Amino acid sequence: MEQASTEDHDHQPIDLDRLRRTAESVLRGNWSGDHMVPSRTLYPHQWSWDAAFISIGLAHVAPDRAWRDLRSLFTAQWPDGRVPHIVFDPGVSEKDYFPGPAFWDVPPLPGGPSHIRTTGIVQPPVHALAARMIHRVAPDVEELRWLYPRLVAQQEYLLKQRDAGGAGLVSIVHPWESGLDNSPSWDEALARLPADVRVLDRYQRRDVQVAVATHRPTNDDYARYIALATSYRDNGYQDFDLLERHGFVVECPAFNALTADAELALAEIAQVVGADPGPHRERAAEITQTMVERLFDPGTGLFHVFDVRTGKRSEARCVNGLMPLILPELPQEVAASLAAEAASGRFGLSPLPVPSYDRTAPDFDPLRYWRGPVWINVNWLLRRGFAEHGYALQAEALRQAMLSVVDRSGCFEYFHPITGEGIGTPEFSWTAALVLDLLA
Repeated sequence: MEQASTEDHDHQPIDLDRLRRTAESVLRGNWSGDHMVPSRTLYPHQWSWDAAFISIGLAHVAPDRAWRDLRSLFTAQWPDGRVPHIVFDPGVSEKDYFPGPAFWDVPPLPGGPSHIRTTGIVQPPVHALAARMIHRVAPDVEELRWLYPRLVAQQEYLLKQRDAGGAGLVSIVHPWESGLDNSPSWDEALARLPADVRVLDRYQRRDVQVAVATHRPTNDDYARYIALATSYRDNGYQDFDLLERHGFVVECPAFNALTADAELALAEIAQVVGADPGPHRERAAEITQTMVERLFDPGTGLFHVFDVRTGKRSEARCVNGLMPLILPELPQEVAASLAAEAASGRFGLSPLPVPSYDRTAPDFDPLRYWRGPVWINVNWLLRRGFAEHGYALQAEALRQAMLSVVDRSGCFEYFHPITGEGIGTPEFSWTAALVLDLLA
């Protein structure tokens, strides 16, 4: 049973009841009938990996909404199995979010509801994990039966259509697909692309109208994002010959770790719905082994992004390089290396949760999105990884650090990695949802 309060790193007691009420209030306010929005101001639609993290927390307070959020997202799944990174709310004006449905120009799903409009790119497949965790809290075999073939189709798309490198790992075709939009992980790959900021004369950035510009990706980066999205769109969102046709094709360690993790969750779901768990476990083991061989650098003790076009690993030390810690079949020495790096001065310099980028890097930026700030979702995943490999003290310390920073600053999108101040958009759904899971 959760105690009524605990201590944060300043020895201030955390009022856990108040924290729980605050988190529940955020989720009530961001519910939109059949799905949750990440926030009312900046993100007025349904985001893919947000929906997964949100449903994990919702399971503890409104399991019917948790299942409904996932079902709503997978109703927009494409025939090829991809789960789009945004499902647009038809009630939101085009001018209230960019790039909106007119930019992506995705036709209605064949045989699907005519009002559904989506983007053409994906996000990390956290959804099988979410379904497994909801079912543990609020068992519903029928929901799992409905989701299971769709979750399998998602994995099939990623592991077959997106294996651009031919090694059995998933390639992403846009930084937005990683969820870590402007991480330094992508700098080298993006630097080879021209940054034509004139494109922003034609397309107005909505994010810098409702958020502080110095907290958001730069105009140069944004121009490249638009160019990549346009290129993928104009090629019909096709995935064949990506290396010949597309300027950005990389293997992200966090995305692939979550793909392997999804296979492990599907193995558990398969047993519930009467399917064979064996192939899921085999795929998880294969992805884990390939990641260690291809993406891990013993010299840095971290996993790194692999640029499929150049055959080189990025040198940037980013939080996605710690994410494979969630995989139970990681070799013991690799897990120990990640745990040590997470505790080092690069990532664990303060009692705050782990930042998104190496604190000692010369271009570490404590305010700009994924170039330094603390994010709750990746820390929540890291906590799972610590626990998975027997680092119970580190897992609990990270849990306390997350609860402390949200208690002091609120359910913000992300947090200053030195002061703990909330930055980005307030009333952020996955922060609230994962706090509820940490309290459960």
